[in-house]
Amino acid sequence: MSASLPPNSAFLIELRERLGATTVLIGDDVPERNRNDWSMQNPTKPLAVVRPVDAQGVSDTLKACAAAGVPVVPQGGLTGLCGGSRPEDGWVALSMERMVGIQEVDPASATLTVWAGTPLELVQRAAEEAGFYFALDLGARGSCAIGGNLSTNAGGNRVIRYGMARELVLGLEVVLPDGTIITSLNKMIKNNAGYDLKHLFIGSEGTLGVITRIVLRLHPKPLCTMSALCVLPDYASVVRLLGAARRGLGPLLSAFEVMWPDYWEVVTQRVGVRSPLRPPENGDGKEVYVLIEAQGTDESIDGPRFQHWLEQLMEEGALSDAAVAQSVGDTQAFWALRDACAEFPTVLGQNISYDIGLPVRDMADYAARCKAALAERIPGCGSVYYGHIGDGNMHLVAWVPGMPLGQQPKEQMDEVIYGLVREFGGTVSAEHGIGTAKKRWLGHARSPEEIALMRTLKAALDPQGLLNPGKVV
Repeated sequence: MSASLPPNSAFLIELRERLGATTVLIGDDVPERNRNDWSMQNPTKPLAVVRPVDAQGVSDTLKACAAAGVPVVPQGGLTGLCGGSRPEDGWVALSMERMVGIQEVDPASATLTVWAGTPLELVQRAAEEAGFYFALDLGARGSCAIGGNLSTNAGGNRVIRYGMARELVLGLEVVLPDGTIITSLNKMIKNNAGYDLKHLFIGSEGTLGVITRIVLRLHPKPLCTMSALCVLPDYASVVRLLGAARRGLGPLLSAFEVMWPDYWEVVTQRVGVRSPLRPPENGDGKEVYVLIEAQGTDESIDGPRFQHWLEQLMEEGALSDAAVAQSVGDTQAFWALRDACAEFPTVLGQNISYDIGLPVRDMADYAARCKAALAERIPGCGSVYYGHIGDGNMHLVAWVPGMPLGQQPKEQMDEVIYGLVREFGGTVSAEHGIGTAKKRWLGHARSPEEIALMRTLKAALDPQGLLNPGKVV
């Protein structure tokens, strides 16, 4: 028991007696990790952290908090970047950290039923051991929880082939804000019996209900992976290459990652990741780099097909240069260039990262205008551009050299970056969610009527406004 209990903790003491002392941690006993997420905001002082082991424990917690009028924030792996799982002072953190594990693998249905707190990497491994493939993948795979991935409708590296997290879910078990347990662990791809309620909760960032169990859709395990790192003279060539990849590779195409020259300079010159490509001859500094990946089921057929497709492009002059992976190690080396953005804080200093969506045809214009506008508005401001361009998702990083994170002019950066997003008809969040960090800018991507409907849904499911209040809308 905590040495000094908060004055309004009587209901938590009763809840602890029901769920156990290891489940309900109050006041000073709240672990440091549950006080914040990866959004880099200041840590808080939640009233308690509750760590149930099943849906009934989640239900008991939500009922107790509703009766006491205490807000609750659901927490998964705490890897979110927008503050969606960050509690405020005096809230209860509802952690899924003990709701971990694979409940069932069903080979006939090609499904995997898991607890919401299960790390993504564990889900991927379980699918692989069963002879299948779970397609969702992102850099935080070892830390993020699958329930959190669904709460933000995570995207990642292979959306162009498999879709967002939403497309990989068949059924859910969810606990509503009043404690009602909705169990709909559907395994059928075709099920049009009324509203498809799971889509209310996927992408709602824990504001409408708490996901506890999930039926995930699996795909056949790829038996071969082909990849190439290409250099193109300009972005117009990138758009043409994307069209050629869709036509020439069809369903084999699994990733199409684009790196602007400013990004490439940082990762190869400052981070120091080795490039397999020769420096462009007579280059003008406008070269764009593309990582293409294709996944097949027969290496004797799909490997030569990929090689022939790439050779044709080289003969036609569509590519300035290309390197083709000859081994798993080569593919990993290619991806190391794309994943080197994780090292940006080390070489650039403190910086602000952005996740936006734009029409594919407009991305180069957006990048050029944004880079110029940031430099003009904020003296000394640098920025680099990259992302999953094949599915319309751009990432960018902006920073003022030598300035601590708390002093970076984020508000001015936001105004420039999101103002241009609105002008180009894009979205302020492609895959990271809204949370609190982007709430101010939601109207740049959604109409007043859409936001009003979101608020109607929130009021209907959470009339007390106690489940993750103040997030998203």
